[in-house]
Amino acid sequence: MGKIEEVISFVGSSKRKKSILELLNKSKLCQAEIMNKTEMYKSHTSRELKALSSKSLIKCINPDAREYKFYRITPLGKKVLNYLNNIASFQKKDKK
Repeated sequence: MGKIEEVISFVGSSKRKKSILELLNKSKLCQAEIMNKTEMYKSHTSRELKALSSKSLIKCINPDAREYKFYRITPLGKKVLNYLNNIASFQKKDKK
């Protein structure tokens, strides 16, 4: 399996990861905003942000900040999210 397939599987198997990518696809956000919008615990949010960053799906735009670190989606993250959304729309059509 190639890199893109692995990353699609990595995100597709987690509602949390996909919801974070969807939020960051709309605008850059800090961890507290992501935590509030997803209703995740701080530790879960932090873990998911680190995991998404490690796969180059998101990027912290101010990594040296001690507080209010902002994240944005990367081009790879957008590509993966678009792919997953396309699959979801095909699945909805098949159920009709």
